[in-house]
Amino acid sequence: MSSEDKIHLLAKIARTKGRLAEEPPSTRVLVGAPTSPGSILILAAASYGAKPAEDATVPTGFDPVAVALFESIVEGAYLVASADGVVDDEERRTLERVVTAACGGTVAPKHVAELIAELEAWLKEEGLERRIAAVATQITRKSHAREVLRIAALLGQVSHDVSQVERDVLTRLAVACGLQPGDVDVALREVADSLAEAAS
Repeated sequence: MSSEDKIHLLAKIARTKGRLAEEPPSTRVLVGAPTSPGSILILAAASYGAKPAEDATVPTGFDPVAVALFESIVEGAYLVASADGVVDDEERRTLERVVTAACGGTVAPKHVAELIAELEAWLKEEGLERRIAAVATQITRKSHAREVLRIAALLGQVSHDVSQVERDVLTRLAVACGLQPGDVDVALREVADSLAEAAS
């Protein structure tokens, strides 16, 4: 599979609703779309893409909670990608392209690149533990925590299979977000199943 095909495949899987993020209809709350078939990532990206400039008027229906959730989902993936101590230029570009494609055009490539550059700066300044804690403070629902885990596990596939050090970061993210270490196995299994289904 070419790298271009892999980018499109990972983006397609990221756009689909994660099975583990399902909640009963009465408890679904996000961006006013309780029955939307899209993933939590897509719903959150729509608000992030509508985020006003600092000096602009906030548009009607803008959801700052969804913006924070989108940033947390992308940061979870970035923290896993950087688990080996470095995200080189090629990995960064690939991550940017997968996130941009997964957002279905609602977030401009320039804004994804700016967000990832910001995440990189925060990680250098604050370190892994504080950034994991920062992600966890934005996650208030188990379904959202599972989506952070699923997307991070999925984007761990950008370079190759998820390594042990990446798995360790996934476990630390899971625990910080109120999940169990076993949820990492479930997320990795879901990602592997989705990749197998898409390839067949």
